[in-house]
Amino acid sequence: MTEFNWAHPVFFYFLPLALLPWLFLNTTKTVVWQGFIPRDSLSLILSWLSKLSASVAIIFLLLALANPYIPEQVVERTRQGAEFVILLDRSRSMDDQFARPPWNTLRRDTVISRSKREVSRDYLAEFVRRRPDDRFGYVFFSTKSTEILKLTYNKEAVLATINAGGLGKGLSQTDIFKALSLAVNMYKDEPYRGSRNILLISDGGQVFSAEQTAYLHHVFKKMRLNLYWIYLRSMKGMTLDASDNDSLLWIDMPERKLHKAFKKLGVPYQAFEAGSLDEFSKAIDEIHKQQSQPLIVEERVPKQSQHDLFLSIALLAFLPLVLSRWLTVLGVYQATHKP
Repeated sequence: MTEFNWAHPVFFYFLPLALLPWLFLNTTKTVVWQGFIPRDSLSLILSWLSKLSASVAIIFLLLALANPYIPEQVVERTRQGAEFVILLDRSRSMDDQFARPPWNTLRRDTVISRSKREVSRDYLAEFVRRRPDDRFGYVFFSTKSTEILKLTYNKEAVLATINAGGLGKGLSQTDIFKALSLAVNMYKDEPYRGSRNILLISDGGQVFSAEQTAYLHHVFKKMRLNLYWIYLRSMKGMTLDASDNDSLLWIDMPERKLHKAFKKLGVPYQAFEAGSLDEFSKAIDEIHKQQSQPLIVEERVPKQSQHDLFLSIALLAFLPLVLSRWLTVLGVYQATHKP
């Protein structure tokens, strides 16, 4: 049950004023031969109701002056959505041109001139805007991983962090294992609210050791995490899954080994290969469609003033008094103007 707080509780000391109608409102008249006056039960009841209405009006006027309010609070509600920790690669290769054509092809005017990091920033911002009830965390990683933003419902903070990710230059190498470990730790002390996801955006790969793979398998299963990887393809024609048209150079690519390691984690995992804006857009759309499940969200309710509520009750209590006075005036008028 919500409890009221009071901005000016000093007005509570004036509450005894509500007894005034019972102490001083006396309309009894001295009448000779009172025994001839019949007992009027209706008038007695109306008198009590008038005094009660006056007391209620005084009480609620004083309470309104005390300025009641419901303090700011956090409430849990059920929505449709998910939780995401976004891992964005900040290596130097992410500064390269997105969907760059091979060097031996002629340049065309339709070639995308933005970097992979800039394209990722734009699509991530759009993804966040489309999901108003989700909670997001944000991690930059290269050789080291940095928790830029804890899991939060504050979309303005998330969007500002994403936009800031498009600034500056990247570092030389990446350590995806450290980034995944940090993302797992961000969920560690959080209550389970619904679908938990890690969204990795990177153009590189890594070979995990057996110990690293076993650790990720354990923690991903324990925390019920889903893993998405949007792979920004750098080499034209190379795919994460082997095919009959593979080049010998692609067999030992770190990206493929990372893809195989993710498949062995035993958790829901999906990889998207983005070599064009259309493929990147479809990847974001697919993730958006998949992650619309019941989710318990924390909603911050701001401070709510209840001054008007108490003032309205006081005014309603005054209505019987106004009505009784009006009837009295009407009766006196009619009595004095009888033909």
